[in-house]
Amino acid sequence: MIASLRTLIMSGLRLRTLKEKIQLQGDGNEHEQVDSWSNRDLIPLPPSRRTWGWFHYFGYWTLNSLNISNWQTPNTFLSYGLSVGQSMMVIVVGKLLVTFFSTLIAWCGLRWHIGFTVQNRFTWGLRGSYIPLMQRVLLNFIWCAIQCWNGGRLVAVCITAIWPSFAKMHNTLPSSMPTTTYQFIAFVLFWIFSVPFLFVRPEKFRLPFLVTSIYCGLGMLSMMIWSLSVAKGVGPLWTTGQHIPETSSWNLHWLEMKGINQIIGGIAAGITNGSDFSRYARAPKHYVLGTVLSAWVTGVLVSLVGLVVTAACQKIYGEVYWNPPDLLMRMMDSGEGSSKARAGVFFLAAGFALTGMFENVCGNAVAGGIDLAGLFPRYLDIRRGAILTFVAVWVCQPWQLVNKAATFVSVLSSFSVFLSPIMGVMVVDFYLLRKGRIQLSHLYRTRDTAYWYHKGVNWRAIPAWICGWAPTIGGLVVTVGGTSSPPRSLVKLYYMAFLVGFFVSGTVFLLLNLAFPCTGLGEYEKVDVYETFTPREAANLEVVTASEPQVLDGVESDPVDNKMESGTVVEKSL
Repeated sequence: MIASLRTLIMSGLRLRTLKEKIQLQGDGNEHEQVDSWSNRDLIPLPPSRRTWGWFHYFGYWTLNSLNISNWQTPNTFLSYGLSVGQSMMVIVVGKLLVTFFSTLIAWCGLRWHIGFTVQNRFTWGLRGSYIPLMQRVLLNFIWCAIQCWNGGRLVAVCITAIWPSFAKMHNTLPSSMPTTTYQFIAFVLFWIFSVPFLFVRPEKFRLPFLVTSIYCGLGMLSMMIWSLSVAKGVGPLWTTGQHIPETSSWNLHWLEMKGINQIIGGIAAGITNGSDFSRYARAPKHYVLGTVLSAWVTGVLVSLVGLVVTAACQKIYGEVYWNPPDLLMRMMDSGEGSSKARAGVFFLAAGFALTGMFENVCGNAVAGGIDLAGLFPRYLDIRRGAILTFVAVWVCQPWQLVNKAATFVSVLSSFSVFLSPIMGVMVVDFYLLRKGRIQLSHLYRTRDTAYWYHKGVNWRAIPAWICGWAPTIGGLVVTVGGTSSPPRSLVKLYYMAFLVGFFVSGTVFLLLNLAFPCTGLGEYEKVDVYETFTPREAANLEVVTASEPQVLDGVESDPVDNKMESGTVVEKSL
């Protein structure tokens, strides 16, 4: 009995020791305390960590533009029956709206230097913020896995370009596994090659952005020049006119609306957590310039290049290849295995793979790391969370998702139905109700703060969010389910899902707050508690910096004293 008790005590001590070892350590001098709501990666960023200039954001959005999905976008709209000109018009408008909503959501991070994880605390409540956070975590896990699998296809092309026999490797995997040996090996290699990027902190992303943007950009441009020179022009795809069948239930304008909704919805997850990366900006102008040049301009150009290359290669090969891996394999086959053809295909596929690799790390793994840090701030920072997100790839089994769960992937692709209402609530709360003013220190404390609401939950946000997706969920169900004759009203709402969800949820949230106002709206702290603002920012926000004394009731107090009392020093915004 005594021996068993001793063993139990020793096990408890070892568990406690392990818990202490894995817990993050803070730095009180830098306001980097670690507790249930805070760690180094969740606090407002100080100027020393805000290193991103316009090119960082140009590179960040370029990764979202120089990818296979954006390359294939025109094909989607041509399949609806739109002409080439109409398809490109949809892309121009859609990318412009992406730029607008991205900046709208990201402005909180630009002004207060906090990420999506913390930003939702003043809207949903400290505990209520787990609702949008868990949705983001789920998406990060699944999309990270799928992106790894898609990247593996490009790695397979690279290896085949070096060893042509690789694609003909004997399949040793069981029939229950819906993939082949060579595809699985390429996936594993893509996953392994991605791991080193996980250890690069966001402050140091400039070099990877520079390399991937230039490499893949030159690769796409080279493909266009080569295809046009060989084909001596473009194929009939380029002159595709409007061919909406007379039996179609939808006219031109509804199909264009569907296309615009797809463009915005396709990147809704990246728009939602815009503050995670905008907070690293040296100044708002850097974010705006980089986003406009890349999210809009580069995004449109990549779709145009994809259309030109596909049309030219149609003239060369007599078939339409929208998927770059398939096109690259055909280019290699047509080159009859020559070293020149294989070398060209290798470098082109490597460019696509490298861009997809860093896009996955930045947009899914790092973003997932930030979200997980918000759930478990005592034990997870960005790096640990990113590693955990990447390990979860094996749990998700992307080979099963891509090849056997097409309906599930379609639902995830339409997840903007649930994300746009979150954005609507965020925008109304920050801009209309709070006038852009928040109390930073209240985001990291509980019961004595304005953002604790009722047991940590702002109940107003929940019905507003539900009202945002309720009108469009029916359209999602009938569309994904493949219903032969779905109700037109449901489908119309689904074709406008992003805008409907955004404005309905925002309106309901505004009305609920007018009917049941909460405390602290428009209040802000007069002292820079976390030393996060530059002197110019502090002057614009009318707050006192750490090095500047504050006068209260005619008495000049020490800056340190101001910070200690900052939880109660608030003013109404004008």
